[in-house]
This record gives sequence, structure tokens and C-alpha cells, in this order.
Amino acid sequence: MATMQECRDALDRLSENLTRSDHDGVRGVAAFDRTLSCHITDLDTTFGGRLADGRITVEDTRPGPPHERAQIRLAMAGDDLLALVDGELNFAKAWASGRVRLEAGFRDLLHLRKLL
Repeated sequence: MATMQECRDALDRLSENLTRSDHDGVRGVAAFDRTLSCHITDLDTTFGGRLADGRITVEDTRPGPPHERAQIRLAMAGDDLLALVDGELNFAKAWASGRVRLEAGFRDLLHLRKLL
């Protein structure tokens, strides 16, 4: 089982991957400004922050599910977060099987599909 620090590090790596992307379409999607939450189900911890200027910024970490409704909401086990960031788990398959939950507005989902 992944630790809280490993999950936080994975979110930092995901942010770095977004900023280093050379693909214009991905960079444009990453540049939009949205609130973001990532609930790590097996740790019952939520990382809250923003996706803005092509970076994910974690602003707080709280026990339990998200306290506020972010514009983009993710939920998954810690090991699945690490596997996604490391490229070992395909997002589409994980989402289709229910291992990863993604909730967002329709317009945001259209933008995010380029990243996922």
C-alpha cells in the first residue's frame, strides 16, 4: 500500500510531466484553471489544490473524502495513483473498470480527454 508521502510525490511528478509536455494540445489543456481534489481511498485522505498554469498545486491535505466540491474530482487507491503516474496503469482501462473515478463538468471532461 502506498504511503501518503508517495502519493504526494506522485502528484508532484504528474505536475512536472504536465509542465514538460511538448505537445501543444496537452499544454493548452493543462493551462486551464480548475480546482482539483484527489481522494486516496485506501488512505482515506484527500489532496486538494488547483490545476492552473500547467501545474498541479496541492494546497492542503485532509483526512476523509473531499470537504468541498472541486471542479475536477479524482478518487483511487494510492497504488493506482503511483501506477498511473509511472505509466504502468492505463487511465482509460482503470476508469472503465472503476479502479479510478473521475468526476468533472462535461466541458472539463472534453479538455481532460486529451490528457488521459
